[in-house]
Amino acid sequence: MVGSQPLWELRSVVKTFPGVRALDDVSLALHTGETHALIGENGSGKSTLAKILSGVHQPDAGEVLHEGESVTLRGPHEAQSRGVATFHQEFSLVPELSVAENIYLGRLPLRRGVVDWEGARQGAVEALARLDVAIDPDRTVASLSVAEQQFVEISKAISREMTLLILDEPTAALGPAEIERLHAVIRLLVRQGTAILYISHRLDEVFAVAEVMTVVKDGRLVGTKAQRDTTVRDAVRMMIGSDLEEHFERSENARERPRLEVRELRTENRVNGVSFAVAEGEVLGLGGIAGAGRTEIARALFGVDRSIAGEILVDGRPCSLRSPKDAIDAGIALLPEDRKADGLFFNFEGPANITIAGLEAIRIGPLLSLARERRRARSLMQDLRIDPKAEDRSVRFLSGGNQQKVMLGRWLFAPTRVLILDEPTQGVDVAAKQEVYRVINELTAAGIAIVVISSDFTELLAISDRIAVVRGGRIIHFAGHGELTEHELVELAAGAATSEEAA
Repeated sequence: MVGSQPLWELRSVVKTFPGVRALDDVSLALHTGETHALIGENGSGKSTLAKILSGVHQPDAGEVLHEGESVTLRGPHEAQSRGVATFHQEFSLVPELSVAENIYLGRLPLRRGVVDWEGARQGAVEALARLDVAIDPDRTVASLSVAEQQFVEISKAISREMTLLILDEPTAALGPAEIERLHAVIRLLVRQGTAILYISHRLDEVFAVAEVMTVVKDGRLVGTKAQRDTTVRDAVRMMIGSDLEEHFERSENARERPRLEVRELRTENRVNGVSFAVAEGEVLGLGGIAGAGRTEIARALFGVDRSIAGEILVDGRPCSLRSPKDAIDAGIALLPEDRKADGLFFNFEGPANITIAGLEAIRIGPLLSLARERRRARSLMQDLRIDPKAEDRSVRFLSGGNQQKVMLGRWLFAPTRVLILDEPTQGVDVAAKQEVYRVINELTAAGIAIVVISSDFTELLAISDRIAVVRGGRIIHFAGHGELTEHELVELAAGAATSEEAA
């Protein structure tokens, strides 16, 4: 169904922000009935390009063409009127409103001059059903998990009469089953003649769903190739300018002494009798599908959710975790799933974000030493290869990979014995992933116990010394490194396997 004339085309587009040329002479052609992947490292210009097509930004030079006609998209509404629907990496949901209100935000259906609430609810149900998702349209978005919010965001996009769907990191918080469900929807839309622009750091997804891929680097076009004529190694080489081994080189640093012990832990938020131990220098991976209770376990260990039963011990000492401060004092740290909402202070620069959990180390008497803060943070930033601009700029201006490394720097600065990583490589490029993996090896070598939650099961199996499969707020199976295949992990997580549940 691919059309000969591009549905949308960018020709020699340039876009500059203060001090940064985000796009420099970039051209791109999108055809009906085709999934076109846009790939590149963080900061390469992918999201800027998507925002030009969706009318959020206007190019400083170059042309935007729709069905061969040069157009000016003066805002998102004009792009939407031409059939462009967008799912951005940054959510555009209103937490206080219902699912139905968010899906129809700004375009609520009317009946005899008043809002047709039943029509909005029914339309929301139908849009979600196309993703094979059942979410109550009357629930507030604030009550949903991150994965559920992503489904609402995607449903909002596909509920419009669109001819181009832009998906910017649509699977960042989804498990394998949810990803395959989304890809099935994409294939259906393509068969119906929709053009798809698919932006993702997950190259396995790109090769699974896209017919064409375009690579951008440092705001410039590297090249466009047919997926069938390209290998993953070719794509990585185009993205970073050199070969990069994707596989994680795991260091075996696990020792015998337990660093973290969890005994029959229960909370009011879906943790239902969880027991496990993590040794010094060990990586324990929590595998499961969205909603299984993995993040809820992390929240309980970090004192966000109060436990109603059970016991948590660090180095043999029982801990009473009534707040994150209690957890930090006990040496437990959390890198949260949603770094933007729960992890970073966007009104602060990099150094303040790094030192926030260990202010005692930069105190001189009753005052904080900004010079000491800057000096200590600069050293960590160099070790983690964080963009030097983070020293003087708000972290909101950093790429996703740099934001993630700033949070890692925070827990390297604070005295940490147990580090919980919830989706640590979500929304970061392949080079930044390697930095995260390198830090994991260094931390385990220093004796820190690590709990990793990842919806990328290939990654989880590679980096973990042991896997604990979570389902229904309980751990139902343990396996050592190499004892589970990805297929077996998916079956266990989804409840399709018949193996005995572990206590």
